[in-house]
Amino acid sequence: MSLINPLTATQTAPSQTQQTNTISPQTAQAATQSTAASATNTEQTSTGNPFLDSLRLPEENPIPEPNSQELTQEDFFSLLSQQLSMQDPFKPVENDQMIQQMASFSTVDGISKLNEEIINLNALTSSSQALQASGLVGQKVLIPSDTAHISADDPSMKGIISTPTPIESITVRIEDDKGQLVTTYSVDGSAGGNIDVNWDGLDKNGEPVAEGSYTFKASGKVDGTSEELPVSTYAHVTSVSLGTAATGAILNLRGVGGIKIGDVLAVSET
Repeated sequence: MSLINPLTATQTAPSQTQQTNTISPQTAQAATQSTAASATNTEQTSTGNPFLDSLRLPEENPIPEPNSQELTQEDFFSLLSQQLSMQDPFKPVENDQMIQQMASFSTVDGISKLNEEIINLNALTSSSQALQASGLVGQKVLIPSDTAHISADDPSMKGIISTPTPIESITVRIEDDKGQLVTTYSVDGSAGGNIDVNWDGLDKNGEPVAEGSYTFKASGKVDGTSEELPVSTYAHVTSVSLGTAATGAILNLRGVGGIKIGDVLAVSET
């Protein structure tokens, strides 16, 4: 029989508890070094300038972008390989079915590439059209509008009156942007067809009118009945905009705005 001294056991238990709760100097030193290293890394990462710190690339791995839902050629052949490897050996895929699948994918892929080429061709056509239209800058173009702009650089207006039949006398009225009558005069329309019409920019009293937009109004007797006649006017081209594949090049006209190059009826040097 062995005897245990109760006093010895009582003294040993607190000693073990004290040893367990005590941190060794080596452990404390290692923890201090780790904390200092973390602080050093933080100081090296930060420049002290918030703007420069915002330009720094993130240290952690970025979140991967979601995969594209588009089926590429590699994906197609990967699926085809999986299909062939997992097919029933007693009921293999027929050759014509495999050829049909490959042909279908080739057709879809070809159409996609064709669409990209058409888009590129449209962009190239628009750029080429705008480059050609730039030669119209500084010239006058005939547009399907009866309104033109009077300015100090161009104090007169020109236009074309379209007549269905020869008319002996055509009455021309000039109105301002408020619809007020500025002046009126007559032109000879016996030649028929397109009749040139000019206005010197003077009102009925012979005074120059103010800068702004003015409208041609023309009327004449057709088969004994007075009718309004269509008028087209000339406008000064100030610049050309590229536009889109649908609209094409846009001509910017002084005092009028933009117009498609396809709507131009004629081009005049002056």
